[in-house]
Amino acid sequence: MKIGRTAVDKLQQLAVKFPFVTITGPRQSGKSTLAETAFPDFRQVSLEDLDNREFALKDPRGFIATYPSKTIIDEVQRVPSILSYLQTHADKSREMGMYVLTGSQNFELMEAIDQSLAGRTALLTLLPLSHEEMGQAGILPENVDAEIFYGSYPALYDRGIHPVDYFPSYIKSYLEKDVRQMKAIEDLSRFRKLVRLCAGRIGQILNKSSLAVECGVTAPTVDSWLSVLEESYIVYFLRPDYRNFSKRLVKSPKLYFYDTGLACSLLDIKSPEQVSTHYLRGGLFENMVVNEILKRSLNRGIDPVLSFWRDSAGHEVDLIVTAGDSQHAYEIKSGATFSTDYFNGLDYWAGLSGVSPSRRSVIYAGETPLMTSSGEVLSWRNM
Repeated sequence: MKIGRTAVDKLQQLAVKFPFVTITGPRQSGKSTLAETAFPDFRQVSLEDLDNREFALKDPRGFIATYPSKTIIDEVQRVPSILSYLQTHADKSREMGMYVLTGSQNFELMEAIDQSLAGRTALLTLLPLSHEEMGQAGILPENVDAEIFYGSYPALYDRGIHPVDYFPSYIKSYLEKDVRQMKAIEDLSRFRKLVRLCAGRIGQILNKSSLAVECGVTAPTVDSWLSVLEESYIVYFLRPDYRNFSKRLVKSPKLYFYDTGLACSLLDIKSPEQVSTHYLRGGLFENMVVNEILKRSLNRGIDPVLSFWRDSAGHEVDLIVTAGDSQHAYEIKSGATFSTDYFNGLDYWAGLSGVSPSRRSVIYAGETPLMTSSGEVLSWRNM
């Protein structure tokens, strides 16, 4: 099944202005397919392949002579040294749109790019399929619990793989390949436990001390392992908004997964029906909504500024999207029936910030969009 990606247009626009465009994102999020779709006349070479990797390592000039331009190079972080040779080659030719580079390990890739391609490459982050993309392709799951359970990795939809079959293999491959490549983690069983514990804390304030105690490791180890999860696009952190509306603000971030289907697998959820009664359904729904707002920006080449707000008295706004001096605040509720109480946190925050009702929204699991005096109510279907 051919699933259109919103980021195609942005990728093509960037290639006109830069000699390189670099696509980062989780493994199997569709980076190579995006590049092929945007540039069907480009050759493709993967440095995950041992022969190609050896060629690029041992004979970089020969590699570039073989692929002098119009080439997609996948998993380029596997041979970071090739970037210096590519930079020299591109500087001599002065062409635009010469190479599309992809990589799924953000830290290693960005470190190599900063050293060799700074100012010469545009950056685009591709996450798994968005709600918008699935809707346009006619493959949206039938209800909100199914969308949470399936997640949005393309293989689930274009190859018809069930999550119960897909995610355990994905996790095993991630632990055995990506993690070992990124960091020498000797105790994979404890690392695996940390990943599962993180899934049990979706949408919650991060407590590193608690994670360290439950995993039986030190706090610095937890810090290091969380960095690995973040750099390999498994989890991300929503930072608190520090505007001076109150001095008694929560200062720790909230934890989310880049894909709710992966989180469901780690939580041992086997069906959408199990999601509907799960104690973490609220956190999973919130995670799905935040993911969609993140994807909407990234697919258009915009790096969004997302945060949340909570004070020590328990007043909270789930998500704040900041653009310049403007902010839009969202409350995210997994209930299917609207209640005026949904606006309580937004109304309190608005009293401090002065943000008008037009910039305050509730996104809920119901079907009917509404317009209230406190702000707009959006259904998950048109979020």
